[in-house]
Amino acid sequence: MEDTGEWGRTAGSKLGWLIAGRLVTALLLSVVGTLWTSAGEASQSINKSLGLLTIVACLTILYALIFRLSRNILAQARFQLAIDVLLVTWLVLNSNVIQSPYIALYILIIAISSLFLGPREAIVTSVGCTVAFTACSLQITGILGQTDPTRLIAGSISQTIQWIGLFDIAFLVVGLLSARLAERQSRSDVRLAAATQSLANLRALHERIVASIRSGLVTTDLDGRIFTFNVAAEEITGYEEETIRGKDASILFSELREHIAETLRALENGDRSPRFEANCSTSEGMRLRLGYSISPLSTEAGVTTGMVITFQDLTQVRSLEETSRRQDRLAAIGRMAASIAHEIRNPLAAMRGSIQMLRSEMKSDPSQTELMEIILRESDRLNQIITDFLSYARPRSLTPARVDVGDLLHQTFALMRHSPEIGANQSIVEELPAAPIFAQADEGQLKQVFWNLARNALQAMPQGGTLLATLAKNSDNRLRIAFADTGRGMSPEQVDQLFEPFSSTTGGTGLGLSIVYQIIRDHGGTINVRSLVGQGTTITVELPVAN
Repeated sequence: MEDTGEWGRTAGSKLGWLIAGRLVTALLLSVVGTLWTSAGEASQSINKSLGLLTIVACLTILYALIFRLSRNILAQARFQLAIDVLLVTWLVLNSNVIQSPYIALYILIIAISSLFLGPREAIVTSVGCTVAFTACSLQITGILGQTDPTRLIAGSISQTIQWIGLFDIAFLVVGLLSARLAERQSRSDVRLAAATQSLANLRALHERIVASIRSGLVTTDLDGRIFTFNVAAEEITGYEEETIRGKDASILFSELREHIAETLRALENGDRSPRFEANCSTSEGMRLRLGYSISPLSTEAGVTTGMVITFQDLTQVRSLEETSRRQDRLAAIGRMAASIAHEIRNPLAAMRGSIQMLRSEMKSDPSQTELMEIILRESDRLNQIITDFLSYARPRSLTPARVDVGDLLHQTFALMRHSPEIGANQSIVEELPAAPIFAQADEGQLKQVFWNLARNALQAMPQGGTLLATLAKNSDNRLRIAFADTGRGMSPEQVDQLFEPFSSTTGGTGLGLSIVYQIIRDHGGTINVRSLVGQGTTITVELPVAN
């Protein structure tokens, strides 16, 4: 059976060290043996050392080949240790003395066997070493045959037998101790493996729990640097954990340090942890509204090591609330729309007609003509305000059809380029795909959206600039239209009020973008604004792609 898994890799590494260590040990023994011999026995010792090194080198090559061809680690270890017992016995026998220094190598073999083969194998190895040493000693002394008194200890057979017995007992005791230590080591390894597996399971469970939470979860250190970032957080913000780890969490949550201090004060006073809201920009520059809460991350000893921030995307919720508020205002405006149309538009038309008649009958006085032109121009402006107001308060119903959005953009910009709205130092750049992208929309209302957005962008660049319009299809089966200008930009407060009725950043009536917002919403789309003062504005419209 092949030894696989973590144990197999560890035992294989040990076996490799055993193969190399045996060669190093043989080399050291040869050197030490040569240095300790007298000058008269030097040549004989060198010959023995060379013989030992040759045998061990050949065995090392053989073991290395077997190690590469077979992965049965236990069988290889048993085979090598058995050969080692025979090799040490050969060394003791060739030393021709019962008190050979090579006897200590038996103990080394027994200890190594306990590391590789376990408690039972250590005892078996000690018994094998005892038998081999006893047979070798009897052969050297000739106790069972013709006894050589010169090789006996103090010339006494009894003392020689006691010496042999003492070594045999030592081998057996070392075997028992090695077996005991190996057993304890085995139990420790089992407990360690169980603890490691339990820790791995606990970590995997923790990771699955964190990954399955549908709220964004961020952990930071005490300096506010992001440490972990779960899957929901990646989905909400568009940032990947690898790219955002180590960065300051304030890029997602503004005024984070003040909110952390406020949370800690509330917890010290026994109050509930407060919730906060912050604006956040996604990795694509889209604006989100996040609601989040902060909790301290503490160790078992109660030492705070960081913070845990859980957050949710409130963009859609706040958008629905804003839509509801706009609907309430729209309902109130609608109730006044009919009376306003009659009460203002009819007298305005009568005034304009009277002024035109007076102008035709009066003599050409330049000052009077100028005053009449002012009256006519202002009446036209009032009429336009009423028209925009009625369009916002009582929008006409949709007439959806399959339209090529790229073609509508091209037509709109062709008209815009020949319009007095565009100045000599202003330019419009289109980046439209070669293939048409279709949407199910009202063509007239969509043209109105494009015209209002382009007109607003040009008015935001009175000193000149470039309006870049792009059209693309994103991965959510929606089309994205972006209008990016290089104008003066807006503050966050202006962005928040951009789609409010009668709130204008360019000096108009303040109803154009309100109408745009309503049209986009009626088409099931979204509109997003990204702007910085002095760095221009980008308005992104997303609409469903036609089936």
